[in-house]
Amino acid sequence: MNRPPRKLLFLVVEDAFFYSHFLPRARAARDAGLEVVVVTNIRQHGARIRAEGFRVLPLNMARGSLHWLEELASLARIRAIYKREKPDIVHQIAMKPVLYGGFLAHTLPPMHVVNALVGMGWVFTSNQLKARLLRPLVKAVLRFTLQVGDGMAVFENPDDLRHFVATGAVDPERAVLIRGAGVDVRHFRPVPPKPRTPVVSLVARMLYDKGVAEFVEAARLLRARGVPAHFRLVGGLDAVNPSCVPEAVLREWMREGLIEWLGHQQDILRVWQDTDIACLPSYREGLPKSSLEALACGLPLVTTDVPGCRETVTHEENGLLVPPKDAVALANALERLVRDAALRRRFGQRGRERAVREFSDDVVIAATLKVYHVPAPSASPAPPPSQKRRELAPPTP
Repeated sequence: MNRPPRKLLFLVVEDAFFYSHFLPRARAARDAGLEVVVVTNIRQHGARIRAEGFRVLPLNMARGSLHWLEELASLARIRAIYKREKPDIVHQIAMKPVLYGGFLAHTLPPMHVVNALVGMGWVFTSNQLKARLLRPLVKAVLRFTLQVGDGMAVFENPDDLRHFVATGAVDPERAVLIRGAGVDVRHFRPVPPKPRTPVVSLVARMLYDKGVAEFVEAARLLRARGVPAHFRLVGGLDAVNPSCVPEAVLREWMREGLIEWLGHQQDILRVWQDTDIACLPSYREGLPKSSLEALACGLPLVTTDVPGCRETVTHEENGLLVPPKDAVALANALERLVRDAALRRRFGQRGRERAVREFSDDVVIAATLKVYHVPAPSASPAPPPSQKRRELAPPTP
C-alpha cells in the first residue's frame, strides 16, 4: 500500500506575503513530493495559490489586533486546524504565527516546526511606548515557543541570529540562517541605462520605519543643492501598521514637487528597469526582497547600516551604506551616484553578480528544503512569465 505524501503546512497571516515571498519554496516542496497546505487570510491571492495545487484554509486573523478575545479566538482556530490536518511539517512565518503556532505546538502531537522570524516587526523597530512595553513580553514568549520539539528557527540575517542565540531565546543548534526570500534572477535582469535625469526609487510599504521621511528630506536637500534627480516612492499604504505614513502627507510631498508617489504597482520588474538608483533607508529589516530585486536588475543600492539592510550591500563595492535616520548622509550618498554614471554601472554590475551568487531563488530553495529534511527535486520547467511576476511589497505579517 502506498504511503500518503508527507504534509507541509504554512501558517502566514497575509496571502499576499506568502505569494510574493514563499511561493517558489512551496512549489519546490510540492515537486519534492510534499502535500502543501496554506493557512492564511484569504484576500486577493487565494485563487492563485490554489491554482498551484495547494489547499488554502482561511485563518481570519487580524494582523494588528491586540484584543485578548480576538487573540484567543485566533489561537482556537489555529489549534483546531493543526489537530485536524495533522501536518508533518509546519512553517510558521513572522511574529504572530511563530508566537501562536509555537505555543500551541507544545500541546499537540510531535511535528517538525520551522519558525521563520522575518523582519522582526513593529514591536522590535519602533520606539513608541506601546512597542517598548510589549517587547519584553514578546521576547519571553519567543523563548518558550522557539524550543518546541525538534523545531528550527530561521533567521534572514546574522545579526538577528546572533542576538537570539546570545540572549538564550534559541539554542545554537536550532538556529539557521537563510538570507531572505530569494529572487528570480532569470526574471529580474538589467537593461541598458537610459540617457536622462537619474531616477531614484524607494520600493516598500509607505512606513516611516522604511525611512520614507528621510528619503523625502534627502530629495529636498538635493533639490536645494541643484542636483538633478527624480525621486519616486513606490508602494501602497499599510494602515494597520502604526508606522504608516498618512496619505495626506504623501500627497503634500507631491504638491511640493519633492517626490512622485506611484502607489501600489504590480509590475515591479518594470519599476526597477525604469530606475537608475535603488534606495532603502529602513530602520531595520529581515532581508528586504525589494533590495534583492534591485541588485538582480543591476542597480546600485543606497541603504542603511542596520540588520538586514547591510546584508545586501558591501560598502563601496555594490552600493553605499549610511547611518539610519540621517537624511544628510543619505543625500550625500545619493548625490555621489547621481553625479557619477560610471560608479553606478560598476556598483550595478557587482550587485547583479552578488544576487546571482548569493540570493537567487535556487540558493534559498535548497536551504529551505534542507531545513524540511527533504531532498531537492530535479529541475523542473520554469512557470510562464505571467505566473512569475510578483506584486509589490504586500503587508508584512
